[in-house]
Amino acid sequence: MLFTAQVAGVLAIALAVLVHGELPDDTAVLFAIPAAVSGTLGLWAYYRGMAVGAMSVVAPIAGISAIVPVTVGLATGDSPSAAQILGIFVALIGVGLASREHQSGERRVAAGVGLALLAALGFGGYFVPMHAAGAADFWWASLIFRTTAFVLIAVAALAARRSVRISRRDALYVSAVGIGDTLGNVLYAASASHGLVSVTSVLASLYPVVTVVLARVVLGERVDRVQDAGIVATLAGVVLISAG
Repeated sequence: MLFTAQVAGVLAIALAVLVHGELPDDTAVLFAIPAAVSGTLGLWAYYRGMAVGAMSVVAPIAGISAIVPVTVGLATGDSPSAAQILGIFVALIGVGLASREHQSGERRVAAGVGLALLAALGFGGYFVPMHAAGAADFWWASLIFRTTAFVLIAVAALAARRSVRISRRDALYVSAVGIGDTLGNVLYAASASHGLVSVTSVLASLYPVVTVVLARVVLGERVDRVQDAGIVATLAGVVLISAG
């Protein structure tokens, strides 16, 4: 699935760059390479986590990737607001609650939580270098990012000797996902010229809201009340971080 999504994404951004018709004049666009390595790891963990666990649990936990750019901002001299500090604590408490599910009379770590945390780390490592690359030239940064991600996934598929064939029907859906993901990358990279990384990154981390809503409405996914409270707290924490 990831392979097909990357093919669609590469073709879409390559066409856009061809129409754009300008070469980059700043080597900072190469920061898109480490962004792709980290982001691809995060994407794999995110999809794998949702495959083995509840989407409404995995998505909010992955959304705490917002903590990474805030931490980088702190290290480079930014001063967090009271709302951001509160948001970090609320999000972490939410992760703790959302990650514990009730089974056979006891609570245990919910399926997919470890992968969700790995996704959060991967996505967090994507935001900062991609912001720098996008500030140089967001079109080329997006193409370099998507091409690097495609190569990584192709090599992984070859090394694992796994078939990348899917049905025509599934290919349409997966291609739409790949193009949508690429559009998100382009818009995030473009935002680098209009905002600070500590602001644009955390706003981009609000995506779990959509995932949770769709999981409830489309899939009818339900978790217990404690996990529900954790999901709400995690999302509220991400909102507080971005509002700061």
